[in-house]
Amino acid sequence: MSPSDEIELVNMLHTGHHYRDGPVVVRYPKSYQKIGIKLQQFSKIKIGQAVVKRLGKRIAILNFGTLIEEAKVVSNRLDTTLVDMRFIKPLDERTILKIVRNHQVLVTLEENCILGGAGSGVNEYILKNKLFVPILNIGLPDQFIQQGNRTEMYEEIGLNSDGIEKAIQNYCDGIDLFQMK
Repeated sequence: MSPSDEIELVNMLHTGHHYRDGPVVVRYPKSYQKIGIKLQQFSKIKIGQAVVKRLGKRIAILNFGTLIEEAKVVSNRLDTTLVDMRFIKPLDERTILKIVRNHQVLVTLEENCILGGAGSGVNEYILKNKLFVPILNIGLPDQFIQQGNRTEMYEEIGLNSDGIEKAIQNYCDGIDLFQMK
């Protein structure tokens, strides 16, 4: 499970506590804190179900985890669809299939290593099912990252909203989004 905020975290912990069909893992960075979110009554969530946060055109961002606020900013600027995937395993394959059929480019976004990360799982699913769509995986690079606070580090490696937007625009340069599909 990969919650996007504290409310999701609490609900995923609650869901995991009551899940009896196998182990549960929650991936949540200790450095991420959003002060002021009012916690609500615990509720179980459906295992493996993503949530579409915004409908847009041509490009879809599949967010895994706490970069959801940055993803919202980028999604609004670029008019993309934004999906909070919530689960790394099991992937919401039905939602991915629907997104692939209705978008020209997929972007996976995660606060984790790109190599072997959640985006790799999306890539594997798409290849296994012979779906053809350009995919950009955005996450932590396979290199040493200098120390600093979260904001400084993410600006340096391009995981803030400006860096994410630039990566998407650079990737889409040369792809004629109006001619595809």
